Amino acid sequence: MPDIKFAKLVVLINCAVPITLLGWDAYNHRLGANPLEFATHTTGTLTLVFLTLSLAVTPLRKMLGLPWLIQLRRTLGLSAFFYGSLHLLCYVWFDKAFKLGAIGQDTLKRPFIFLGMLSFLVMVPLAITSTNKMVRRLGGRRWNRLHKLVYLAAAAGVLHYYLLVKADTRIPLAFGSVLVLLLIYRILHKFFPSSTQRIPARQVK
Repeated sequence: MPDIKFAKLVVLINCAVPITLLGWDAYNHRLGANPLEFATHTTGTLTLVFLTLSLAVTPLRKMLGLPWLIQLRRTLGLSAFFYGSLHLLCYVWFDKAFKLGAIGQDTLKRPFIFLGMLSFLVMVPLAITSTNKMVRRLGGRRWNRLHKLVYLAAAAGVLHYYLLVKADTRIPLAFGSVLVLLLIYRILHKFFPSSTQRIPARQVK
């Protein structure tokens, strides 16, 4: 079994690398012709990346027989929330200048904004209840039921991205394909658990 503290540190550092690079490029004026749009799109994509990685932890843990991987899921999930918060801040600040009325109208009028808001709002209670204290307070069963909403957050995020890009939909479709595969795994594991069990390697005689 690997050193869990070291593994968590490696994951945390890798989660911090994108925002460090983004900040460095912003400082050096290397964000392209439209830096505000670049920052908004980058933080949104990173939100989906870390959401997808957090959802992939459980299937990988079960298929590879590595129970310690579950301890990395919280860091990945909170990183998704962090980048999602930055993405929302970019929109609220750069696009709407903190005008709440305009944000509300935009949310109701434009489906992709509504889906983005839905995705973020679903992630809020998941982030709040991510601590060990909240797990104990809610109880394992209720906590697990609540955190299944992460699939709703991911699905809304993928649709938000798909409706935003309009023309080149390859990236959001790739995220959607991975999400569908993860959902299929979940369904198979629930109803046909033997089909998702790890096959132990043959012992060498």
